[in-house]
Amino acid sequence: MQKLDGQIERVVFRNEENGFCVLRVKVRGHKDLVTVTGTVPTINSGEWMTADGEWLTDPRHGQQFKAEQMRMSKPDTLEGIEKYLASGLIKGIGKEYAARLVKTFGRDVFDIIENSSGKLLKVEGIGKLRKDRIKQAWDEQKSVRQIMAFLFSHGVSTTRAFRIHKAYGDKAIEIVQRDPYCLSRDIRGIGFLIADQIAMRLGIARDSDLRARAGLEFVLGELTSNGHCAYVRNDLLSRTGELLEIDLEIIERALDYSIEAKRLILRADIQGRDLIYLPDLYFAEIELAKKLKTLEKGKHPCPAIEFDKALAWVQQKSGIELASAQRAALKTAVESKVMVVTGGPGVGKTTLVNSVLMVLKAKKLRVALCAPTGRAAKRMAETTGMEAKTIHRLLQYNPGTGGFVHNAENPLECDVVIVDESSMIDIVLASQLAKAVPLHAAFIIVGDADQLPSVGPGRVLQDIIHSKTLPVAHLNEVFRQAATSRIITNAHRINQGQMPEFPEGKESSDCYFVEADDPEKALALVGKMVKQSIPKKFHFSAMDDIQILTPMQKGELGARNLNQALQQLLNPRGDEVERFGLVYRTGDKVMQTENDYDKDVYNGDIGRIVSIDSEATELVVDFDGRKVTYDFRELDELVLSYAITIHKSQGSEYPCVIIPLHTQHYILLQRSLIYTAITRARKLVIVIGTKKALNLAVTRADSRERTTTLSERLKEYT
Repeated sequence: MQKLDGQIERVVFRNEENGFCVLRVKVRGHKDLVTVTGTVPTINSGEWMTADGEWLTDPRHGQQFKAEQMRMSKPDTLEGIEKYLASGLIKGIGKEYAARLVKTFGRDVFDIIENSSGKLLKVEGIGKLRKDRIKQAWDEQKSVRQIMAFLFSHGVSTTRAFRIHKAYGDKAIEIVQRDPYCLSRDIRGIGFLIADQIAMRLGIARDSDLRARAGLEFVLGELTSNGHCAYVRNDLLSRTGELLEIDLEIIERALDYSIEAKRLILRADIQGRDLIYLPDLYFAEIELAKKLKTLEKGKHPCPAIEFDKALAWVQQKSGIELASAQRAALKTAVESKVMVVTGGPGVGKTTLVNSVLMVLKAKKLRVALCAPTGRAAKRMAETTGMEAKTIHRLLQYNPGTGGFVHNAENPLECDVVIVDESSMIDIVLASQLAKAVPLHAAFIIVGDADQLPSVGPGRVLQDIIHSKTLPVAHLNEVFRQAATSRIITNAHRINQGQMPEFPEGKESSDCYFVEADDPEKALALVGKMVKQSIPKKFHFSAMDDIQILTPMQKGELGARNLNQALQQLLNPRGDEVERFGLVYRTGDKVMQTENDYDKDVYNGDIGRIVSIDSEATELVVDFDGRKVTYDFRELDELVLSYAITIHKSQGSEYPCVIIPLHTQHYILLQRSLIYTAITRARKLVIVIGTKKALNLAVTRADSRERTTTLSERLKEYT
């Protein structure tokens, strides 16, 4: 082993996930900067590095020092201190303020920030606000670095140290030492395997009860993220046994303990199966069923009307003659307290909702309109001419309580609640919305039951319809005007298990198929179409109007790879920052991937990056006119969204949709997936890929079954 020490001039590369880095280091006795490679939990320009390792000659990059071990310490030269402070480590200090601080305090600057931050006010340009920000950022980064060093010493490098600090504060290391499995429960991006690795290093036995309980909850949590609200007891035990590789008796004992401690709930269903639930899903199903049946029993808020007269008035005022199914649905809507309206594209759901609204508004009733996503709410507002909000914004999140402002104790101030795109509402959100509906109010649930079910657990719309306990209006007549659109006719063909029809020769259409056997060829075609062909022929904006919808995240035609290719094609230059293995650039299309109540942005919201501030280590995203700020360490909430998965597109509508469909997507190809993708397009759909993949998708109707018991609950309360 040889030794090497020097000052880090530049961090050329750093893998945030495993800590591997390439450094350029100023070493005494070396005229040029030395390249050093190795792994380390945290690294910043300006730091002093001591390393043990060996000299190697890389065929491409020449001589470099491969470090087996690296130790970092704060710099003690004025030049190093300035570099360190200017590295982006501390929010509020960029190059300019780093120079001013070093000029004012010299080598004492670290001690001043740590112990006498009031003296920072002596520096020109630093007021109380910036002084407080610098001190807070200094304390925070110190804590985050300690967490990273602790995890690193237990064989784990993680970019999630900031999230761990945010969740547990200064007690983070103590909490993790007590129960490392809390990381997989509480911290997004840290799975069971990482927590298990730390637990093993901390000496927790493979067959310990703590590990068995954590494994059970993890497996059940994974199953709920696949849509299940509960899981059969014996199947859960065997799946956990496969993961943990320990005796089933230990897992059974852990399950009994978790049930007794009310961390899990055991209930038999009507088929006599023992089902295991996470408590929030168990109670969400019960509360939703109870509330829907309670609402149904009351008197409708709409005063008694002569329906035939009202119908004639609505038709005359709108200039639209309603079909028989729409007329029946309108009658139900003004008589039943709870109802469902379902049907595919072009069957007149929007016309029906507008007709219902005309009657309700004429009777001076207060109506609240909502939908699960921002885009769906925006579209609802456009089609009704009334204000529509996302469910989250309608219920108003309260950061103080961690719940919603509107709930059973403080219901919404309205007489009717209409929720659209309800196929994508999971059981928890559906329960929270229903709780906030006042007892006197009517509740109208609108959606297409043939679309993909919600990303979250449950199958709310399908279960309500399946229970046959509430009035349901099935609209299935495709209107003449809609029948001229191949998008709509093909959507209905797919739904009936028939192959879609595409134009032949030079026939114009709004729905095309382009053959591409090879995924590489398909990828090149997508790029060419987005950048040139579609904007030129159809006058759509490549950035604003065209959306790529793909079945999967991974693979050559998966969202990740498509996004990198399209970013390079459509937005190759601009201010940028690299985090979590992604490059974020000003002008990029990005999507929020989790509900962030503090920021008031939600899973599936799409926006554009408008600015990147390296000094403040912040990035600003514009979500339909709302500007939201992200710390660089929070960027794991955002992904590029030139291409998104079909699941993530639910509730949205785009002028033009391109759907890459290949047999490499085999595992996910199913009817509801391709049906959902095609119905997201307003004016143009292009499917690129193979007829074999399309045929597979159309013929496979087995949308993966979910274990839910909402339908049973509704029957119980009838």
